[in-house]
Amino acid sequence: MRTVKTWSTPVRAEEKNLIPCGICGGRRFKAALSCDGFSYVRCAACGLVQMNPQPLKKEIQRRYGADHGEDYLAYELANEEGFLKLQLLALADAGFDKLEAELTQNETSAAGRILDIGCATGSLLAKLKERGWETVGVEISAPQVEYGRRKHGLDIRNIPLEENKFPADSFAVVLASHLIEHLNDPAAMVREVHRILAPGGRFFVTTPNITSFQALLFGGRWRSAIFDHLYLFSIKTLTRLLKENGFTIEKTGTWGGLAAGTAPVPLKRFFDKAAKRFGFGDVMIVRAGKNSEFGKRNSE
Repeated sequence: MRTVKTWSTPVRAEEKNLIPCGICGGRRFKAALSCDGFSYVRCAACGLVQMNPQPLKKEIQRRYGADHGEDYLAYELANEEGFLKLQLLALADAGFDKLEAELTQNETSAAGRILDIGCATGSLLAKLKERGWETVGVEISAPQVEYGRRKHGLDIRNIPLEENKFPADSFAVVLASHLIEHLNDPAAMVREVHRILAPGGRFFVTTPNITSFQALLFGGRWRSAIFDHLYLFSIKTLTRLLKENGFTIEKTGTWGGLAAGTAPVPLKRFFDKAAKRFGFGDVMIVRAGKNSEFGKRNSE
């Protein structure tokens, strides 16, 4: 049985540093996954799976800039329709549609404002804009930013989230779909999202699930164990990261039992339904609410 990996920039030599665990700061690790040209370790304390040593931030930004930006745009455009459908389904499963009226019509200044971090071509933001949302995107791949601005007329910022310095409490919703696993410091991103979310705001995070059936089956050949993924989260590690940085977990879900082409269609359908029902799907989404008391405690 073979599986197809998610597209990634080519494996190459890069400047790296040894780093502590991205959640608990631990420095004891054991081998987790051995891949083609790179590997992952698991934190002995909290179980987070990450690359270590890890490429420097400047190396990560190069991957999505001049080196491979056009290739990444071509990949996103080739899969744009399918990716958008999956994103909308995931948000619906996480209760976004049911919360939409509440988040767009309350009396706060942030009502109806939504931020998509790592928005790629902007197709999701364009759809949300049609539904009445005031949309903003963040994307470090310049070719995709240009495409989203030109094609959809979107406000997309071509710098990392923290460098935008958005005002506090300025968004009702923040989305991060297949983004957190690419970041050098996911905790810093989560803290910034907490700062810019308005009271009552929601954070929707989508990322591969390292405890999925496919991950356990394929190991280092798992389609999400790719060079561009610096972290591989489980529901346990992702929810811990969110809780420790000011969020209350409201809903979690997974989907994807077997990848297309890895099993006969009837078997794939069976596993897909089971994965969604029992939580061992290949991809997960977490809906988290801003815990306003967290910020008050930290400022005292």
